[in-house]
Amino acid sequence: MMTELAADHSDNERGCNSFDLPISKQTQAHHFRVLREAGLMDETDYGNRRGIRLRRADIEKRFPGPLALLEAP
Repeated sequence: MMTELAADHSDNERGCNSFDLPISKQTQAHHFRVLREAGLMDETDYGNRRGIRLRRADIEKRFPGPLALLEAP
């Protein structure tokens, strides 16, 4: 999840369902909530769906380097 977001430099908002994860929706929602509460992601509620976006600039400002490690093959 974070690897996919880190590799996408456009920082476009993505739907929560756009990730192909081998976990249940409840577990996925829990992970998104933890990342949001940690300040790593922004989440927008559209009523029947949610959009998420990595807070790349904030992460790089506070913790320089980890996103580049996630991008490495």
